[in-house]
Amino acid sequence: MSKLHLVFGGRVRDPRGLDFVDPSALETVGIFPDYASAEKAWRAAAQRTVDDAEMRFVVVHLHRLLEPDLTA
Repeated sequence: MSKLHLVFGGRVRDPRGLDFVDPSALETVGIFPDYASAEKAWRAAAQRTVDDAEMRFVVVHLHRLLEPDLTA
């Protein structure tokens, strides 16, 4: 199975957390086949919004959600 990764982000209530203000307005950057490409996309999205402390992007390990019993 591929080790898929999702990169998304949006405005958060507190820059130290992951409580998104409006989940319907989240920006999906994409789904990537490996962590390296997901990290590259995450860095680009985060850099685009570096001056906005309330914007946050994250990488989600989809393969861990799809197959929780498998550990790498």
